[in-house]
Amino acid sequence: MTISIKDHLPDSTVQQRLDGEISNFTLAEWSKGRKVVLFAVPGAFTPTCSAKHLPGFVEHAAAIKAKGVDAIGCLSVNDVYVMEAWGQANQAEGVIDMLADPEAVAAEAMGLAVVKTPVLGNMRAARMALIAEDGVVTHMFMEDPGAYEVSSASHVLNHL
Repeated sequence: MTISIKDHLPDSTVQQRLDGEISNFTLAEWSKGRKVVLFAVPGAFTPTCSAKHLPGFVEHAAAIKAKGVDAIGCLSVNDVYVMEAWGQANQAEGVIDMLADPEAVAAEAMGLAVVKTPVLGNMRAARMALIAEDGVVTHMFMEDPGAYEVSSASHVLNHL
């Protein structure tokens, strides 16, 4: 079942590379005591994700945070090094938490795991965005397959 409003973010471990070190933590830990925006993408360096989704959140990050959001996270079924490089390529460092879910554990726990073979080669996360407060989902924006509308930064910003 797909994560929805009033659900808790899972105790699924994700990774982030900061200052040359890999940090492992759960989405529940990442969101504890904070208002967060989390968006998931099918893959780093893929067309829509790289041209629109991540750049949109980088562009609107200050406005989103001005609405009381403590952190913005980008979740993808990629390894931590790919997520770090993708963040660097999109000026997301220090702006967006680039959260790697290399084995799709978090994506599966949230009901977002989708098979994307043969194009992307394995399990990926469905495109979505959510707002959570202290780990509890308050708004959920799930995209239809192939769409990019309701999970955009501007759409999320309008709901803060």
